[in-house]
Amino acid sequence: MNIDRSVFAFAGLLILISVGLGLLVHPYWFALTAFVGLNMFQAAFTKLCPLAIMLKRIGVKPGPAFK
Repeated sequence: MNIDRSVFAFAGLLILISVGLGLLVHPYWFALTAFVGLNMFQAAFTKLCPLAIMLKRIGVKPGPAFK
């Protein structure tokens, strides 16, 4: 799995977890969903993603989006 797919998988997992927690625990968990969405939005334009940087440092092979 390359960095791009890892980032999308992690973002999707965080969104699903935060939606579940927002529905079952407290609505403030939806803020995590908003944070992940905003981070994905800014990464689309800047190609700067903190998770992609961390994955690159541990040796995950790069994909076409995050080199």
